[in-house]
Amino acid sequence: MLQRPIRNIHDFLLSTYFADGLRISFGVLCPSLIMAQYGMLQYGMTLSLGALCTSVVDTPGPIVHRRNAMLITSVLIVLISIIVGLTNRNIYFMASVLTIASFVFSMFFLYGARAAAIGTSVLLILVLSIDDVRPWDEVLLHAGLILIGSLWYTLLSYFVYRIRPYRLLQQILSDSIHEVSEFLRVKAKFYRSNANYQDNYKELLMLQVIVHEKQDGVREVLFKTREIVRESTPEGRFLLVVFVDMVDLFEQIMSTYYNYDQLHKQFDNVGILKNYEKVILLLADSLEDIAYSLKTGGIPGAGKDLDMKIQSLKDEIQSLEKNQQNVFYNTTGIIALKNIEINIENIHSRIKTIKSYFNTKEKKKIKQTDIDVNKFVTRQNYEVKLFRENLTFKSSIFRHSIRVSIVMLIGYIVAKSLSFEHSYWILLTILVISKPGFTLTKQRNYQRLIGTILGAFLGMGVLVYIQDRNALFAILLFCMIGSYSFQRKNYVISVFFMTPYVLVLFDFLGMGGLSIARERIYDTLIGSGIALLASYSLFPNWEHEKLKEGMQEIIKANLNYFKQVSDLYFEHKEQFTQYKIARKEVFVRTANLASLFQRMFSEPKSKQLYIKELHQFTVLNHLLSSYIASLSQYYRDQDLSLVDFEEYKPIVNNTLYLLEESSNQIQRKNIELTNVPLIRNQNNPEKEEELNEGSLQEQFDLIQKVAYDLFKLTEKIKI
Repeated sequence: MLQRPIRNIHDFLLSTYFADGLRISFGVLCPSLIMAQYGMLQYGMTLSLGALCTSVVDTPGPIVHRRNAMLITSVLIVLISIIVGLTNRNIYFMASVLTIASFVFSMFFLYGARAAAIGTSVLLILVLSIDDVRPWDEVLLHAGLILIGSLWYTLLSYFVYRIRPYRLLQQILSDSIHEVSEFLRVKAKFYRSNANYQDNYKELLMLQVIVHEKQDGVREVLFKTREIVRESTPEGRFLLVVFVDMVDLFEQIMSTYYNYDQLHKQFDNVGILKNYEKVILLLADSLEDIAYSLKTGGIPGAGKDLDMKIQSLKDEIQSLEKNQQNVFYNTTGIIALKNIEINIENIHSRIKTIKSYFNTKEKKKIKQTDIDVNKFVTRQNYEVKLFRENLTFKSSIFRHSIRVSIVMLIGYIVAKSLSFEHSYWILLTILVISKPGFTLTKQRNYQRLIGTILGAFLGMGVLVYIQDRNALFAILLFCMIGSYSFQRKNYVISVFFMTPYVLVLFDFLGMGGLSIARERIYDTLIGSGIALLASYSLFPNWEHEKLKEGMQEIIKANLNYFKQVSDLYFEHKEQFTQYKIARKEVFVRTANLASLFQRMFSEPKSKQLYIKELHQFTVLNHLLSSYIASLSQYYRDQDLSLVDFEEYKPIVNNTLYLLEESSNQIQRKNIELTNVPLIRNQNNPEKEEELNEGSLQEQFDLIQKVAYDLFKLTEKIKI
């Protein structure tokens, strides 16, 4: 009972989240502590401010991208601090600078997450310096100290990376494997009696979004880091081959879909499905063991129990076959049980292969993988042309930027109208809450409010009951590490730690105690209210605006995926690069659509268009990609030398036609109802019996049937 929670804590302490928290805390706190020893705490705080702003862009990714982003941030925050220092005496000049800067740097969302972080960092230094009025000569000194603090953090981050260049990749690869194991655990729920299939599908789709995000993060670091891609060391090859095999393994897991309702009706009284669930959970445990070993540097266990459990499943299936005549088990049900067991064996075999890589001797034997990595990474467009093209209200980022600039101006006016000493907290709240979409803004709003209020009460309790300065410093350090460790993992917990950290810090600086806590709560409430109202009323971005594009993208991705898998059968191509690219695209588009669907639920009811149909559409596309994955696995695992594939071509062509028409129907405004027939294969029953009891025929038929259901569904949806 205690082993798993303890392991989860250990896993977190070894994660990139905690590593980030330690690095940022050290980078921000160190300059202030050193300068305080020489009686120059004020200068130390400015150095720490530069380090803090630069840490915002230091998120996981290729070291070259991180380094460049931090250097660009260093230059921009110095320029902004000089501009703000020279203009903040005049509220009208300052209001103009704030409005223009808010628009320009919010447009950085066009250039990806890291560029958006640069924009946030620049606006952060602007907000924190807005009330800091000083003579012009001190402005230059202040900007210089910010630059030094920023460069100090950049060097620290680069140095930490160079000490252990593979550590980040090990951590994020471990996280991605962990999410695949969670995906497998949800798949196991389908084998429980009275399983709620709808809830299971929702959970699967949510996890698929997370798995894609994690795998994309691994690709970003793995394929864009030259030292690893071109690496001749065993560790570089080891991490590359583990990731490649894990993507293949995830496809294998995706392919395990069956008619669970029929299976439960037929076999619940026997109890065999419970054993399937237990075996699948053991497979998930094996993956968890691999993920944990990547972080600890250990070797995962052999998993001998799994071999015994899988053999036990085989024996149970044979027993059911022997009693088939007496109990009248459906032949199709027995075949399904066999297919699931074979799939489990294949998954187990792949897991054992991945585990074998951890052996030191085997690691040295791993050969360089011939992968064209450039085809598997997304290149970000940084052209100024993209900025100009989005200067239109058709662009959601442009509307977001206009909204942020207006809201920041309103927040500045409100802040100046109030007598709060730290009214810049209103602007800070608006800055961190405002996101391009309504749902993200609403979610971040609630998280900020909950974390701030709970954290303020904790902070007040600490200041009232703890007077010892050493104890207070220990609490400050603990909350600081907690805040930075959870800022990417759980924002509520991050803000919960951040609030007492700020309150204790202000107490150390002699700038108030309990009154600061009340002021922080008031400012957060004001900023949250302004940001949320603006996201609803000022040029809002609703998710249904992206529905048409998202639906077309997933259909086209599945169409291309099916075409690439079909080519394996009909053209006998052994080059898998295009097929893997198509598979990756399906994972990306599925995750995008599932994420869009989830966000729609947080929007006002009037904006939740076609929720029922969209849920059905999402599930059908998940089934389609699962069936295509099964078809791909069938090609790899079976002997197809005696099969005449030409007789399946009419079904394949009709499936491609149905998917193409489904995509076209989403684009059309006026849809005429059509009646496209399903094509049935007129195989000789005896011949079909030879083809592994009809499973190949079944896969092509299932894919065509889902394509037909998608086609009929898109006729009903008029966006």
